[in-house]
Amino acid sequence: MEIDKKDIRALSKEALREFFVTNGDKAFRGNQVYEWLWSKGAHSFEDMTNVSKETRNKLEANFVINHINVDTIQRSEDGTVKNAVRLHDGLVVESVLIPTNTRTTACVSSQVGCSLDCNFCATARLKRMRNLEPGEIYDQVLAIDKESRLYYNHPLSNIVFMGMGEPLMNYNNVLKAIEMIISPEGLGMSPKRIMVSTSGVPKMIKKLADDDVKFKLAVSLHSAIDEIRSRIMPFSANFPLADLRESLEYWYRKTKSKISYEYVVWKGINDNKESVDALVKFCKYVPCKVNLIEYNPIDDGEFQQASEESINAYIKALEASGIVVKVRRSRGKDIDAACGQLANKEA
Repeated sequence: MEIDKKDIRALSKEALREFFVTNGDKAFRGNQVYEWLWSKGAHSFEDMTNVSKETRNKLEANFVINHINVDTIQRSEDGTVKNAVRLHDGLVVESVLIPTNTRTTACVSSQVGCSLDCNFCATARLKRMRNLEPGEIYDQVLAIDKESRLYYNHPLSNIVFMGMGEPLMNYNNVLKAIEMIISPEGLGMSPKRIMVSTSGVPKMIKKLADDDVKFKLAVSLHSAIDEIRSRIMPFSANFPLADLRESLEYWYRKTKSKISYEYVVWKGINDNKESVDALVKFCKYVPCKVNLIEYNPIDDGEFQQASEESINAYIKALEASGIVVKVRRSRGKDIDAACGQLANKEA
């Protein structure tokens, strides 16, 4: 009977060392294999060229490596690269490389589909199939790092968790993936170059603070008025702004790290003075900056990009109150490169 093989990347280095000792081998074999899995991104045991054939066969008999495959790569006229990433079970997620003159940013997915119901989001129309494993998240970053080196002659500089899915609904796997991304045994990237974006789950934001994470936090806010926000993001009716505010104040007290608010201005929804004033007030609770996002419409429905005049009204009011605000223009329009909710994201 064929055994159900476990993904070897679910094992810690200590567990790998123990596996080899238990099977009559040297503990250092675990170190070798661990390096191949994470630092070198091996896709198969055959890739492990400094490991004996006997050891590779032993690994093959007991484990699998559920690596991703980049099915298709689309390159935009503006340099944006969109990956369709096929997982070991045939499901597909997306990741995007966003270049600027000074850096390259990876936008990665954390779930197949999404369990939330943001009305403006293309991913929300897909039911959540499953969470991504740490290795599958890590692989997306590794693939984009290789593309960054290939197309732009330098390593990946930033990562944003703003692709498909709600990262805080896949909490443990996302944190494990980040642990490996920042580890010297993985990619060795600074946590300050990583941003995790949430739609706003207060309990999990507090848990992040309690876990003393070192990466940055972004919140998809889109309105500082409960009635409007729950129309845009129906699930948020269960997480009112008062609760979100409390969790963000807790985050800042514990981490001293500023919040980034992701905010789309839509025509006829939040392009009015009341919405502007509410955002300015909300921004004063916790040190923050605001990214006004240019929206890529997913159909001809109610969510349409607001006028420049409306966006300028936000900019003027925020700057008058000393709040840092930037406008993020859509990238990769010719390849429909919106990754998850929005289109242009940088840590």
